[in-house]
Amino acid sequence: MLIAQPKGSQFHVVDSFSKSVQLGHGLERTGRLSRASMGRTVAALRVCQQKIRRHGVSRMRLVSTEACRRAQNGRAFLKHVERETGLALEVIQPEEEARLAVISCAPLVSTKTEQLLVVDIGGGSTELVWIDLSSVPHRDRPRAIMRLHAGFHTADSPFPTAKVVDWISVPLGVATLRDQFSDVEDDAARYALMSWFFEENLAEFAPYKDEQTREGFQIVGTSGTVTTVAASHLGLKRYDRTKVDGLRMTSDQIEAVIRKYLEMGPAGRRRDPRIGQDRQALIMSGAAILQALLRCWPTDRLSVADRGLREGLLYAQMSADGVLEDGPF
Repeated sequence: MLIAQPKGSQFHVVDSFSKSVQLGHGLERTGRLSRASMGRTVAALRVCQQKIRRHGVSRMRLVSTEACRRAQNGRAFLKHVERETGLALEVIQPEEEARLAVISCAPLVSTKTEQLLVVDIGGGSTELVWIDLSSVPHRDRPRAIMRLHAGFHTADSPFPTAKVVDWISVPLGVATLRDQFSDVEDDAARYALMSWFFEENLAEFAPYKDEQTREGFQIVGTSGTVTTVAASHLGLKRYDRTKVDGLRMTSDQIEAVIRKYLEMGPAGRRRDPRIGQDRQALIMSGAAILQALLRCWPTDRLSVADRGLREGLLYAQMSADGVLEDGPF
């Protein structure tokens, strides 16, 4: 959760809250949200409700994503949430989820970028959006990304527009991919299977296949996986957003971190303060996704984004309301 106020052309965060509840844990096997995961989620949402009340929030949007989209009891769970907390959550569709991730990353887009791939690795799904910026003047490219808040395929605009060449929502995230291979005991074998399985699910996403598109190519990755890999690469003992957000990494640097994770094994990853007890399995399914992407699109320009859906919601809402300094994009 983020609570923020508009400030110039950006926003100022007043309060925030984040808790890993793993709502989709076991969903791949049962098709339903478990009692334990629903209980964890309601407990976290009660904290959000208290913060919303304390700050007197007047405008809000509360959303749920892949776990509630897919679960047989997803809608019933949201009704339960409203009864227990008073918070009315809506289920957003994959395109909007992808769009919100894209606009949150606009400040990280280089003015030199011609082709942009935004990757959002979630718990239940992974969104990929390929954007062609070659027809947009260099200095307008980040702003052109922000204008996508109105939709990937908007009507004629008087402003330079970013062209969404292709996008896909793969129904595999760190939790659902892990669950697919939970019966494989060997750590390295499980990792390899997860990575190749995810790559197979990218078959329908092929916006460009020729080498020349690598010129001016940038990937922006937003997820706990990408930020954790970045923190490991930097050797941070304590996570520092100011050092991670916007960091650029090469494919070789990312591969080196993943190799180290595999060498550490489950026990070593649990002891690593950047990963921890609860996330050691999730970091490997996320790393498997990341490695699959880099096999398809190797790059020396992956920008790490410690931002995503929440920031996208704020940018989109404030832009639509015209409360940012530059008005609606």
